[in-house]
Amino acid sequence: MSRHFEKAPGLCEQPDAETQRYVFNHSMMRIKDPARSMDFYTRVLGLRLLRKLDFPEMQFSLYFLGYVDDATASEIPSDAGERTTWTFSGSGILELTHNWGTEDDADFQYHNGNDKPQGYGHIGIAVPDVYAAASRLETLGADFVKRPDDGKMKGIAFIRDPDGYWIEILQPDMLASQGKKQQT
Repeated sequence: MSRHFEKAPGLCEQPDAETQRYVFNHSMMRIKDPARSMDFYTRVLGLRLLRKLDFPEMQFSLYFLGYVDDATASEIPSDAGERTTWTFSGSGILELTHNWGTEDDADFQYHNGNDKPQGYGHIGIAVPDVYAAASRLETLGADFVKRPDDGKMKGIAFIRDPDGYWIEILQPDMLASQGKKQQT
């Protein structure tokens, strides 16, 4: 019996036992202006800033954000060192990296991964109701790439963050039918 839930070329059936305790912790994106990005990610998307690390000698800062409910928030260590360990022990965290000074350069921008040549694509945020979320995002002035009923894939939306990175807004139970159509 396969250890995987789907078939795809190149799958490893016998990974090193050591990897069984690995955790996908975070994904990093570079940002131009931390004030704009923190407002977007904490107000518009509701993430919490879990940890901020400054590196003055190298002139950059790291911002680690995630979704944490109120019950879990009360368990997060207040000690900076312990909170750093806690942050790097979890999963599903977004790291935003700010190289100091980029916010002062009007012409500076990062490649969003979706312009040519394509590479990085997007992050995904699961919501209970994609239509209600899209309506709220619309009132907040979100920059839509795709609304839930645009295009062939219904029930998902894409917005851009202040640096132009795409964010997929999805409703998990609406995607269940997508998988059924593709199975062979």
